[in-house]
Amino acid sequence: MTLVLNEEQRLLKDTAKDFISRVMPVSALRALRDQKDALGYKREHWQQMVELGWASMVLPEAYDGLDFGYMGLGAVIEESGRTLAASPLFSTVVLGSTIIIEGGSEEQKSALLPGIAAGEISLALALEEKPHHQTTGFATTAVADGDDFIIHGKKVFVLDGHSADQLIVATTMESGIGLFIVDANANGIDRRRHHLIDSRNNATIEFNQVRVNQSALIGDAIQSQNILNTAMDYGRICLAAEMLGAAKECFERTIAYLKERDQFGVKIGSFQALQHRAAKMYIELELSQSVVLDALSAIDDKRADLPQLASLAKASLNDVFELVTNEAVQMHGGIGVTDELDIGFFLKRSRVATQILGDSNFHRDRYASLCGY
Repeated sequence: MTLVLNEEQRLLKDTAKDFISRVMPVSALRALRDQKDALGYKREHWQQMVELGWASMVLPEAYDGLDFGYMGLGAVIEESGRTLAASPLFSTVVLGSTIIIEGGSEEQKSALLPGIAAGEISLALALEEKPHHQTTGFATTAVADGDDFIIHGKKVFVLDGHSADQLIVATTMESGIGLFIVDANANGIDRRRHHLIDSRNNATIEFNQVRVNQSALIGDAIQSQNILNTAMDYGRICLAAEMLGAAKECFERTIAYLKERDQFGVKIGSFQALQHRAAKMYIELELSQSVVLDALSAIDDKRADLPQLASLAKASLNDVFELVTNEAVQMHGGIGVTDELDIGFFLKRSRVATQILGDSNFHRDRYASLCGY
């Protein structure tokens, strides 16, 4: 159990903080929203992140990766949460590459992983089909047709799905779950981008009799559920790291405001009721920090309690991020909900991030089940 970063990881975190705060502040996300940017992130920013090694951080060295581990990647993602930085890091590296690494064939790994490391290939996981998170029972089907498969169905809330080069599609097959690598521009695919309140990217994707070769299948029907579960748990933990960074930033901005805002001739931070509320947020953030670090450590150490920690981390940060953003808006008063103040961006991100890969109810139920309650 590692609850502190080592020297290399701290240096990486400091580098990430400097780069993201300087190049990708909250104002960059605001500009993307106001300009209705077609990509949803700046390609030059993503290339700079690639050059810093972030796209290759958890990839094996045999495929041009750094094999640095998820404690390091989690530190980077936490800093990205502080400015709500938009990039395909989560969809491509955390979700997409994990599936390829865990279940892909040698040919699939050689074809995709070096391109991901170089920033030349982006991935998106086409998973969800309903308003709430699901892990099984997909309506999208893959039917064998000679040496090919025919994929038919509809996926919603596909993160970065409108811009990805390759899609990893979760389907139902005759023998179980199937995961397929599909060219995003293949015949029969219709992608429609949606703008949600957090100004980030997702898409609805329809697969109308899309033909793929058998070589597109990742693993087999027996392995696919385990591969998918692993990728989702890695994603939940890394998303919790992002939410932690965002919640910390929101908290620090709120404390700074309490120290500068005058009311009744005194700083409002001197009011005991507000101090108590701030203390509660601080305690919850400290607890959340430990949960996220333990979960990231569990990934690197391949621990058996990884699924439990993934649900614990996601449920905890769902609650804490909502608490901190709610309190931030309250303590800023009426300006807290105005567009000119950045606090509103954090509030909106908390509402969307809470739903990605499972809300608090989903993860409390899952945690109880995994622990045998």
